[in-house]
Amino acid sequence: MIRHRGTRARPAVAMLLVAVLIVAALAAGGADAREAGRVERERLPNGFRVIVRENPLAPVVAVSLLVAMGTRWERPETAGLSNFVHAVMVKGTRKRSGAAIAETIAALGGKMSASGDTDYSEIRGTALARFWRDLLGLTAELALEPKLAPDDVEDERRFILSRVQRRRDNAASRAFDELYAALYGAHPYALPTLGTPESLRRFDHAAVVAHYRAFYRPDRMVLAVSGQVSAPEVLSEARRLFGGMPRHAAMTEPAIPAPAASGRRVEVEQPAQQTQILVGAIAPAMDHADHAPVKVLATILGGGMAGRLFVELRDKRGLAYTASAYYDPMREPGALILYLGTAPQNAARAEQALAAEIARITAERVGDELARAKGYLLGRYAMDRRTNERQAWYLAYYALAGAGADFPERYRRAVENVTAADVQRVAQRYLVRPTTLVLRPPRR
Repeated sequence: MIRHRGTRARPAVAMLLVAVLIVAALAAGGADAREAGRVERERLPNGFRVIVRENPLAPVVAVSLLVAMGTRWERPETAGLSNFVHAVMVKGTRKRSGAAIAETIAALGGKMSASGDTDYSEIRGTALARFWRDLLGLTAELALEPKLAPDDVEDERRFILSRVQRRRDNAASRAFDELYAALYGAHPYALPTLGTPESLRRFDHAAVVAHYRAFYRPDRMVLAVSGQVSAPEVLSEARRLFGGMPRHAAMTEPAIPAPAASGRRVEVEQPAQQTQILVGAIAPAMDHADHAPVKVLATILGGGMAGRLFVELRDKRGLAYTASAYYDPMREPGALILYLGTAPQNAARAEQALAAEIARITAERVGDELARAKGYLLGRYAMDRRTNERQAWYLAYYALAGAGADFPERYRRAVENVTAADVQRVAQRYLVRPTTLVLRPPRR
């Protein structure tokens, strides 16, 4: 199966059972710190980077090809163009149609997809390990020889416009999009990854081809492979497939306005059964010293069913159906988000209670919650990195972000070293002037 996946990596607000994840992950002995096999890295003469992780434990292989291409490099008039390009790319190559590619990948026992995101775009694939060479060849074919036919541009425009409308009609999805727009202002992280009706209608065949050619350059690409493979063999094949790409001079990075905390409160009306209450704050990027403390802060507030918001506002007071918090760091400043889904008649009290929880965590140091939050956070991280597919993505993403090969271990140590004073300090720093977005049904 081959498909297009374009969505911004703004996670759905889900509730997870804490104890099972923590025990399973920690019992595995910290699997993310001790890889199943060796990892080899190589930068080709043209700047293309290859990472191979040997994993002899399962007869499967996963590929993640990341490109520094996403909404970070877009403007309001080009919002969604990176994702749009990938939607067209999976429609076919110069060698075969999308249907033929789908049949081929199915015969390999796998799947492929492509999408544009915020800081990167990705071609992703999995297959049975014995077909790793075929999978790598298909990945290279999609990346280097896309057909980008004019008719496919029109077909995908209609399809993505329908997706944009469906996202706008979904109260929770629209609430998150509206919050990011209010939180980031002129910064491109405010733009929706799928684009807007106005920007999508501007895209023509020439714009798609030009955007593809501008960003699909070897120095902006990282290929990661994880699975039951031989690293030297994969590296040799990657050199053959990608080594012929011409080297380019480095692109000039655009000047991007820094987002600033505004303290705004925005209300949006939309027919819905629930009221969505989101509080967002500009938070540090992944390479910032406050990254781990803010991760722990978000986990204390909204880490599954033991998070403060879930316990206090949902279980004890019945003010919310859904209560969560998360922080996703990005290349530029990330966002710390607190989220409630509540009945309209409870909205005012729920918003007040949420503000009280923010005030409490800035005024009081946490106690026993700290150890639970660290265990939950590291447990989820370990569990998320147990599959070849996720390992391939993490390897490629950390390389593209410049985080370093030792980032997982550095991150683990940083989380373990977070103190109660650190949590209070970052709460006081980043939650001082949050932006609030309330999406509610129209008043009668």
